[in-house]
Amino acid sequence: MKNLAKAPWPYTAEDAQWFASQPQDQRLPHFFITLPTSAEPARLIGCIGLAQDGDAVELGYWLGREHWGKGYASEAARAVISVARVLGHKRLVAGHFIDNPASGRVLRKAGFRPTGQIRQRFSVARGAEVASIEHELDLAEPCRCDDDPSLMRAA
Repeated sequence: MKNLAKAPWPYTAEDAQWFASQPQDQRLPHFFITLPTSAEPARLIGCIGLAQDGDAVELGYWLGREHWGKGYASEAARAVISVARVLGHKRLVAGHFIDNPASGRVLRKAGFRPTGQIRQRFSVARGAEVASIEHELDLAEPCRCDDDPSLMRAA
């Protein structure tokens, strides 16, 4: 949770229930990331979605540590980017804390490019401002990730 800007720590079942009960904005949907199981329900491994960040639309996500490095975050990001295009968004932004370079790799695999800007973001879990490396994605450009197999599923 220390890598998230808006999630508290410790993250309780009540926090999860509150998040799941929030109304969806049709232009800014969020989704649970799940793995299928032989029994219902599917196993929850993370969350991803769009949110308003000032005038911009931001992609944000988290994934349980035991599922890092398996391509799930990149796959989910590409799916939400496709939804963002269908919804008519022209540009997405995203950021990752400077001490979480793996999240930057996820963003680049999904087609984001670093802007060269670092901004301070408040982390609820850390209770402090943390440097964040900012990224952007022009949705009018074709997705580079679909054409380059080296950007797919690599951890």
